[in-house]
Amino acid sequence: MLTVSNLRTHFHTGRGIVRAVDGVSFNLARGRTLGIVGESGSGKTVLVRSLLGLLPSTAKFGGETEIGFEGRPLDIRSETALNQVRGRAIAMVFQDPMTSLNPVMTVGAQITESLRYHLGLTGGEARERAVALIDSVGIPMARQRIDQHPHQLSGGLRQRVAIAIALACEPKLLIADEPTTALDVTIQAEILDLLARQQAERDMAMILITHDLGVVAGRADDIAVMYAGRIVERAPTARLFANMRMPYTQALMNAIPRLEAPPNTPLRTIGGRPPDLVNPPPGCRFAPRCPRAESRCTDHEPPLEGGESGHRFACWYPVGEPGAA
Repeated sequence: MLTVSNLRTHFHTGRGIVRAVDGVSFNLARGRTLGIVGESGSGKTVLVRSLLGLLPSTAKFGGETEIGFEGRPLDIRSETALNQVRGRAIAMVFQDPMTSLNPVMTVGAQITESLRYHLGLTGGEARERAVALIDSVGIPMARQRIDQHPHQLSGGLRQRVAIAIALACEPKLLIADEPTTALDVTIQAEILDLLARQQAERDMAMILITHDLGVVAGRADDIAVMYAGRIVERAPTARLFANMRMPYTQALMNAIPRLEAPPNTPLRTIGGRPPDLVNPPPGCRFAPRCPRAESRCTDHEPPLEGGESGHRFACWYPVGEPGAA
């Protein structure tokens, strides 16, 4: 359904060119879920916003970037081309519903807006469709909620409204950008379960963005790990967790708190800090923080190459093979 080839999204700033997404390629089939994982600043959100053209004017795309959707080229530089798919065939659930929802418009007005624009529905027909959508995402008293404003709803209900807006035109691809941020743990599980049910019912493809490997462990078919604007490891979910090859992926996994750990156990962190994307280091961008790095890592950039069963990783000395002492 979706083909991304050599996507490069750069921002022109006073300090220089920020290479936020630097040569990312992947494919996504109908009905499948791709989880994209990485630290804050790794380029996850810029990657998916690039697909919909939701970027400031300082953003520029590389000339070799090619995007295909449903077998046809998608020109992400053209507002006309994007308007034909944005909200209709490709929809997005944003990270914080309090800022993505319009505070002065009712819930119903925000849902019916896309129904009127994309499907041509009017008046009572659009309103009834909005009520059905509110009910389908698990919001009680849908006919009362439709006339409320976002500030009258809890965080969990606001995120359900955002999901209803995204699902209004029955998209073929849903992008969820950290949809459980700022929600408590029980509400997080409910939102993720809701997305999974809606995906199964509608046979949608989905891209799930998160910084937590635990979130995508049981909810994604494939996982792509991003670091400093690039995908450094990609594999089917079960294979990735069974045999992580990239030291950065292993470091992310080790940073997850363990329930079985004794009280007062220090949390594990990844040493150092992410690279400056205006002036990234030569070779492997993770090398300055990697315990397995050797001189080859700082001299030559490792390609994203594959092992068996679609497992690809960019590392000269992967986990499980001989490397630095």
